Amino acid sequence: MIDLAPVGPAARATRLLADYGADVIKVGPVPRHAGVAVVPPPYAYSGYRGMRRALFDLKSNDGRDAFLALTRGADVVIESFRPGVADRLGVGYEAVRAVNERVVYCSTSGYGQTGPRRHWAGHDLNYLAVSGYVHCSGRDADGTPALPGATLADIAAGGMHAALAMLAALVRRDRTGQGEYLDVSVADGAVGMMSLYADEHLATGAEPGPGHYILTGRHACYGVYACADGRYLSVAAIEHAFWANLCRELGLERYIDAQTDDAAQDEIRAAIAAVLASADRDEWVSRLGPADCCVAPVNSVSEAVADEQYRARGVVVKAEHPTEGTIEQIGPVWAGAEPAGSPCDLPDLTLTHTAELLAEAGYDEPRITEMAAAGVIA
Repeated sequence: MIDLAPVGPAARATRLLADYGADVIKVGPVPRHAGVAVVPPPYAYSGYRGMRRALFDLKSNDGRDAFLALTRGADVVIESFRPGVADRLGVGYEAVRAVNERVVYCSTSGYGQTGPRRHWAGHDLNYLAVSGYVHCSGRDADGTPALPGATLADIAAGGMHAALAMLAALVRRDRTGQGEYLDVSVADGAVGMMSLYADEHLATGAEPGPGHYILTGRHACYGVYACADGRYLSVAAIEHAFWANLCRELGLERYIDAQTDDAAQDEIRAAIAAVLASADRDEWVSRLGPADCCVAPVNSVSEAVADEQYRARGVVVKAEHPTEGTIEQIGPVWAGAEPAGSPCDLPDLTLTHTAELLAEAGYDEPRITEMAAAGVIA
C-alpha cells in the first residue's frame, strides 16, 4: 500500500490499515534546493509504527518513473492532492493503472473529484460544518456553535471511509480480477454520519438542531453536569430503566415518570445539577457507574490515557524510538488488529527505505546511486 499523503484522512486510513498488517510505504517529496526535509514529530500518526518511507521528486521524469516502478507491485495507492494534481504530476489513476491494472487507487479530498466545490480548500471543521454536524452540536455561551473536540471528519468521514472503501475494493478485486478508482469525499462521509438526522428531515420536514432530540440536549437525562471539584460528569440515561436508577441514586425519585416531559426539563436539569454539585466527580463515578446509571467521567486527555479501563485493556503501549528513547503511545486498538510489540520499534524518520524499495522494484545499485546523487530520490 503506497500512501502519498503526509497528513489528513489518507494518513488516518493507512495508519489504521497498517495496524491490521498492511505493508504501508509513505511517499513524500525530496528536500529541494539543499533544504531540510520536514520530519514529523515522533508521536505523529503513532510514530509511523510499522511503516516504511520513500522520497521522490515527482516533478522529474526519473523520479516519477521510479515511483511508478514502485506501484507495479502495489495493491493500493492512496493520495490526497487537490483534484487534478496527481494527474498533472503523472501519478494519477490512469498512469498507475498503465503499469498495474489490478491496482485499487484511492483519491481522498475535501469535497470529492466532482461538483462545484471540488477545488475548494478546506479542513475538518469545514466538512463537519457543511454536513449539519456543527449545527446540531452544542452552543457556546453566546450561541455560537461549539468547536468539535476532535477531527472527526478526518478520522471517520475521511480516514475510516477510505479504509472501508479500499478493503471493499480489494474484496471485489478477488472476485472480478479488476482494480478500480475510489473517489473519497470527506464531506460526503460527514453527511453520511448525519444520515439519521438528514433522513428524518427529508422524510418529515423536521429541522434537527440543538435540543431537537434526546441526543442533542432536549432532555435532562442526556447531558454534562459540573461536580463539586469543577470537573464534569457525562450522563446518558436514555432508557427508562437507567433513568430510574439515576433518579433513585440521586434522591430524585419524583422525576422518574417525567423523563420526557418537556415542561419539566428545566426543573429536572436544575435538580440534577444541584445534587451532582454536592460531591466530586470521581465520587459520583464510583457510585453511579456500578449502579447502571449510564455515567462516565469527562476525562482530559491526560486522564483518558491513565484511565483504568484503557490500561486494563492494553490500549497504551510502550514504543522505542531511535532518538527519543522509550515513549508511550496509543497502540492498535481496533478489533482484530495485530498487537504491537512490547515495546514496539518506531522508525527513524530522518532515514528512508527508498533504495531498498527500488532494488525490490528492479533497479540496480549504480542506477539508485546515480538518482540519489541527482536529487530525484532520497
